[in-house]
Amino acid sequence: MKALDLVRDAAARIGGETPRLDAELIVAHALGVSREALLLGNPEVMAEAAEPFIARRAAGEPVAYILGRQEFWSLDLEVGPGILVPRGDTETLIVAAQWLFPADAALRVLDLGTGSGALALAALAEWPQATALATDVSDTALAVAARNAARLGFSARYGFLKADWAEGIEGRFSLILSNPPYIGEHEATGPGVREYEPHGALFAGRDGLSAYRRIVPALPALLEAGGAAILEIGWRQAEAVLALGREAGLGGTVERDLAGRDRAVVFRRIASVF
Repeated sequence: MKALDLVRDAAARIGGETPRLDAELIVAHALGVSREALLLGNPEVMAEAAEPFIARRAAGEPVAYILGRQEFWSLDLEVGPGILVPRGDTETLIVAAQWLFPADAALRVLDLGTGSGALALAALAEWPQATALATDVSDTALAVAARNAARLGFSARYGFLKADWAEGIEGRFSLILSNPPYIGEHEATGPGVREYEPHGALFAGRDGLSAYRRIVPALPALLEAGGAAILEIGWRQAEAVLALGREAGLGGTVERDLAGRDRAVVFRRIASVF
């Protein structure tokens, strides 16, 4: 059968928000060709070659796990089970940092809960003179992040530390980035999220704020004067997270994503206070 006929049939089985795109990516992966080559060439294919991949997606497994990769900030990142799939909304944190620091800034970046390494690696790509320290409690995540850093040529500027948020971290940093878990234990999630992605990277207590209660109080001791900490938040959490910052003596502002929803809080260290 023709590849695009298989894509059509696969999309009908997959459903969800982006069935056609998912089907194109999966069929191209199964055939060992790019999505562009698939769409332009529309080759003859054996449906059986793609069936295992289509079945996995139809069962709810994230496309990124099936492909073994996910794009973030134009970087091609390895991902897989045990690693949170980077979302486009998280790029809001890098955009916010661009407003604060010039491209030639020699930033010291700290990425708390690095996962695939997405945020720290995006920062190294955007600030060529920056260095980064990435932390995570997961050995799996640290190994994947290390491979991503090596493949992208960033190993010399990228360090790793197994740590539970800010515990045991020494020194001060000009830019702290984090996408902590912020979903309440009983909140609904999209299809396949709860079933496949790592629980500890998604859920944070009953109200989704447990990680912020640990991270935010540690920020003043970690930030350089004039530095900034940018944390991703759930779209209804801005006031609660800002209040935690005020308790720690930090001023904060809110950044919105492309959909206009609150997506990140930017905290600044005030030199006269700390």
